[in-house]
Amino acid sequence: MSSMHPLPPGATAPNRRLRDVAVLAGLFALVLAGLVGLAAATGWDETRAQIARLSGWQIVALLGLSLVNYLARGLRWHLFSRRLGLGTTLAADYRHFLGGFAMSVTPGRLGELVRMRWIGRETGAPFETTAPLMLVDRASDLAAMGLLLGTALAFSATGIAFGLPVTVLALSAAVIATRPALLAGIARLGHRVTGRFGRLFARLRRAARALSVFSSPGLMALAGLLGLAGWFAEGYAFHLLLAWMGADIGVAKAVAIFVFSGLAGGLTGAPGGVGGAEAAMIALLSLEGVGLDASIPATAIIRVTTLWFAIGIGLAVFPIAERYSLRHRHVVETD
Repeated sequence: MSSMHPLPPGATAPNRRLRDVAVLAGLFALVLAGLVGLAAATGWDETRAQIARLSGWQIVALLGLSLVNYLARGLRWHLFSRRLGLGTTLAADYRHFLGGFAMSVTPGRLGELVRMRWIGRETGAPFETTAPLMLVDRASDLAAMGLLLGTALAFSATGIAFGLPVTVLALSAAVIATRPALLAGIARLGHRVTGRFGRLFARLRRAARALSVFSSPGLMALAGLLGLAGWFAEGYAFHLLLAWMGADIGVAKAVAIFVFSGLAGGLTGAPGGVGGAEAAMIALLSLEGVGLDASIPATAIIRVTTLWFAIGIGLAVFPIAERYSLRHRHVVETD
């Protein structure tokens, strides 16, 4: 079986890895430069003092809550994989799911489609068969984050500007992505309007029809609970961080700001929401009366312990998943 995403002419795997690492480093450097600039403008002493207030066990607690998110969503991935009948084990599904985090900062997170390549190598399943797995997983994230944002806003004393539209947009996207007939209709309309990309839209229609296997209410309810638990864990970590820094704004408001910032960052189209999410978080904290001396370090720390921690895990698991899939592909081809 050949790779689903062959290298372009003249490119090599080491060159691609070097490029990906350079992109990651560049994005991290840009965000760090922006936060450093803000910290310098507000005074280094206050920023250092806020960071110094955190102990080692508190950092471990933040990372542990992020792990809750990854493990809950990884279990959801396994449930979806089983429903598709791919025959992968729990260990394999976690390997694919966590390894894909290495590509989280690609535009639209499209790089995470590498999971489909690994599954294809190990099971022989074509992209059209596995694509619904990625689609329903992303839709479940949007639904969970939309519901969590709406609930947090309902329980917070004050609202967030554009909070309701973003909630509605996230839930609408989730509904579209999990309704086979609606998604297939959009694909047909897209083909008629553009008159191009016939093969792409045809694949989208086939993937949409395959989504019908996820229509079980029990499955989607369990998937929804796992998504809610996972994203709430990271939102609660943000609440704890703010409280430890002496800027407690309440659980509901902290969760709302964390989730809204993540969704808003994604809407900018920037890889991983980098830049947009941080800007939204700092702005919303400022509106809640949290000074820049606390909002800047809090934003930096929560992004490191969530997004960049996930990328770190992905970078560690990625080569393992790649090597395993290549070995398994060799076995399949020679049997």
